[in-house]
Amino acid sequence: MRLTDFVPGSNDTNYEMLNLDKNGQPQNGQPQQPGAQPEGGGNNQFIKQDTLRGKLFFGERKGLTKYMDPECPCCPNMTKRYTIAILVSVGFVISFGSRCNIGVAQVKMFSNETGTPEFDWTSETVGVVDSSYFWGYIITQVPGGFLAAKYPANRVFGTAIALSAALNILLPSAAYIHPGAFVIIRIFQGFAEGVTYPACHGIWRHWAPPIERSKLATIAFCGSYGGLVLSMPVSGVLSSSFGWQSCFIFYGLAGVIWYVVWLWLSFEKPCMHPTISQEELIYIEESLGNVADNKITFETTPWKAIFMSMPVYAIIVANFCRSWTFYLLIVSQPKYFKDVFGMDVESSGFLGALPHLLMTMIVPLGGHFADTFRSTNRFTTTQVRKIFNCGGFGMEALFLVIMAQTSSHFIAMCCLILAVGFSGFAISGFNVNHLDIAPRYASILMGISNGFGTLAGMFCPIVTEKFTHDRANKPEEWASVFELAGTIHFLGVIFYAIFASGELQEWSEPPNDPNKIPNWKIRQMSIKQPSSAGPNSQAPANQLTSTGGAQPTAQAQVDIHGQTTAYPLSQQQQYGDWNNANQDWGDSSQTNQYDAQQQGYGSTGNYGEDGTARYRNY
Repeated sequence: MRLTDFVPGSNDTNYEMLNLDKNGQPQNGQPQQPGAQPEGGGNNQFIKQDTLRGKLFFGERKGLTKYMDPECPCCPNMTKRYTIAILVSVGFVISFGSRCNIGVAQVKMFSNETGTPEFDWTSETVGVVDSSYFWGYIITQVPGGFLAAKYPANRVFGTAIALSAALNILLPSAAYIHPGAFVIIRIFQGFAEGVTYPACHGIWRHWAPPIERSKLATIAFCGSYGGLVLSMPVSGVLSSSFGWQSCFIFYGLAGVIWYVVWLWLSFEKPCMHPTISQEELIYIEESLGNVADNKITFETTPWKAIFMSMPVYAIIVANFCRSWTFYLLIVSQPKYFKDVFGMDVESSGFLGALPHLLMTMIVPLGGHFADTFRSTNRFTTTQVRKIFNCGGFGMEALFLVIMAQTSSHFIAMCCLILAVGFSGFAISGFNVNHLDIAPRYASILMGISNGFGTLAGMFCPIVTEKFTHDRANKPEEWASVFELAGTIHFLGVIFYAIFASGELQEWSEPPNDPNKIPNWKIRQMSIKQPSSAGPNSQAPANQLTSTGGAQPTAQAQVDIHGQTTAYPLSQQQQYGDWNNANQDWGDSSQTNQYDAQQQGYGSTGNYGEDGTARYRNY
């Protein structure tokens, strides 16, 4: 069955109708008049609302959307899914900035520029402060993934960033109270931010079309590396100009402001966005296919299948390998350049930002290339993930080994930049792979794999300290450190190449519900039709045509403002060719009612066996 709908608030009824191909992509074709049946039937017809005058509002307005349209003022033509990707990226910039600015602040906190350091914490205390963040961070990885699967992932992600930012504002006061108070707040920051990566995948479960998963996810993730690049210079300037407290306050306020914007522009699902175009909504939902609406519980999660799945272990191993080098460079890179080449902290800090700056650019570029390869149909998703992951890790391992053997400062710096740059391509492999094999449980899988990655971040500094304890033989000791990192990456390449997969796993999704109606169709049927005689006259709503059954004759009652007040039902209607399959809805003598929920139109309720739909006051 094809639904042909009209949009209220416009006298122009010559709307362009577009076709979608089997992948949900718009096809070029001749515009069709409203109400015309396309050749060959089919239901892939929608109004390209982006080109219409005025605005369309479908969902229930809550919060800020009651007063302002959820439209980005900077980029009004940007699609909603890319708006969310940019906002997630900015959220990660703030998250990683607040995570790393403590290193710059400590320089001022413990300096003796006035003759006496402002704080006299011992080196053991400083070590506890530095590691306390990860105590909380590792604990909430798997629970965070479960929360993002059970509750709206966008709310989980935004609340985590906002809570961490608010705690960041309290850190200067806690430092004056007691080191223990500072440690406690850092632990709670770790608790909050531990859910961000799993929640990010929970967002893409509903918002990322399969062919755009790499691009959207990598745009979001590049904010992590951008945050590292910006945190050092921004925190340094703030600390020098306004005191070390200012860098904590700056990132805290930035997080709170970001949260307000996030609440305004983000929604759990496309069908809940009040101003999303029908074109984008249909494209996302048709490309995603069946996405179960029932909530995930601990009992219904297939834990045994998850921990018996080798593709899951391939992602875990890859995350551990990547995190080992990531934390090695964050923690030990300045020390390496000082011990081996005698560089001061300021110079090594500037040069150390270059690899992460390159990675910030490489990560979204790799995502674009990965999706381009997949769209050609010459490579399977599994092949693309393995090419990018193994290629990125392999080149990174190679340059780390060369870096370990060279005595040239220039060659070492070049190898470091190239190693980190190539690792950016691997993000389009393992870090997106969760959405391929189990989109329904992607947030949980991300929590599991990122938890093991955090373990790498905790063990790596300890192992590095064991290797570099002898101050008289630094070059050889640091060579062993980078040789170990290269070996870990080579092992990760082998494991991922053998066991990784890009195919949907059998345990990952519940069986398809043949009676489930896509959310976009529910919303499409709720659109009112203006009369050609004028906006104040009555007009039929939801003109539907059927290729396999009788034409519905339901008429809508419309008030003087064009608002529908009632939808009388026609009797004994049979709907054919629904969801591209000629389905008979059974005994038409049984009439049940289907209530389309106003909030997101996402609940399918009880659809009458005779196909009759009843709507309430939209």
